[in-house]
Amino acid sequence: MNPNDPHGALAWPFFEVRHRKLAEGIEAWATQHLAHVQHEDTDTACKQLVRALGEAGWLKYGVGGTQYGGHGDTIDTRAVCLLRETLAKHDGLADFALAMQGLGSGAITLAGTHEQKMRYLPRVANGEAIAAFALSEPEAGSDVAAMSLQARAEGDAYILDGDKTWISNGGIADFYVVFARTGEAPGARGISAFIVDANTPGLEIAERIDVIAPHPLARLHFANARVPRSQMLGAPGEGFKIAMRTLDIFRTSVAAASLGFARRAMQEGLARAASRKMFGQTLGDFQLTQTKLAQMALTIDSSALLVYRAAWLRDQGESVTREAAMAKWHASEGAQQVIDAAVQLWGGMGVRSGATVERLYREIRALRIYEGATEVQQLIVGRDLLKAHAASQEQERTS
Repeated sequence: MNPNDPHGALAWPFFEVRHRKLAEGIEAWATQHLAHVQHEDTDTACKQLVRALGEAGWLKYGVGGTQYGGHGDTIDTRAVCLLRETLAKHDGLADFALAMQGLGSGAITLAGTHEQKMRYLPRVANGEAIAAFALSEPEAGSDVAAMSLQARAEGDAYILDGDKTWISNGGIADFYVVFARTGEAPGARGISAFIVDANTPGLEIAERIDVIAPHPLARLHFANARVPRSQMLGAPGEGFKIAMRTLDIFRTSVAAASLGFARRAMQEGLARAASRKMFGQTLGDFQLTQTKLAQMALTIDSSALLVYRAAWLRDQGESVTREAAMAKWHASEGAQQVIDAAVQLWGGMGVRSGATVERLYREIRALRIYEGATEVQQLIVGRDLLKAHAASQEQERTS
């Protein structure tokens, strides 16, 4: 048995030799570098992790285009998922640091001009610049098309006014990919995307937001912030499409991070079951414990299959809207169940502050919400099924 892959998942046909080598490399690096990460000062820890991940070459996998510092010509979704799964298993903030670099620069990879890519992507890939993705608003979270941040054209620039909130890396980012209403059409078709440098006059960090698993998070306020037209990503009105294409890449990786948290919880649960003495035997000798462990294993393996199916399909150039939604839905909800079971196996020690399973319990909760809450994923799957059914019916009528 490969100690770096006790589940045998890397032998699945979803992966190529390069993915197996990558998995071995990131596991060895994480074991060496993430055992004693200090989290007391979250901002400082996150900055240090971005730098370390960049120096080690792991951030290159979230950037497309070798000429822009990326590992390949396109973003390898399976590679990003393997990195996030492994980092999450070792340290949640390290996973966050890698993921937000990719999400923050993903739109530039997909829609940026050569000049934009040259200015931002190499610095993201080597950890010199911290990226952020500014989509959510106080009244526009799951309903992205309801955003109200305004961007009005004025000469050779756009003037931004309004707020963004729940912005990861808010307060420490060097630039933000910001989505704003430019009004070319109603709803989603009237949104555009901009690269906004953190030092832009009129952009301020209005509020830092504390959450149960600390990471840099903030509300941004734009007051007459002037952004050059050259900083627009894509064409006017294409912002919503760019945002959704970006999320299609990284939504699957959220599922992979959930899988990593679940795998770590399984390790912790097994260790407790095998060592905890009670009533003249170990906790693991009880059939009830064995049943619980079996359910945890089933949940993990089914999540892994959904995650890497979606990642493989996207790397083949397929649309994965439904598959990515299924993966995120199942993996994040399943990880919550697995971690809860691990806490239960640890008993009172499982809710002690600083315990590994207690940390996992806090870290998993946000993944069921961000980049599309579970309920939104369910709607995506349902609507896509109905759309496919209607298309099939139409084809039958016309054939």
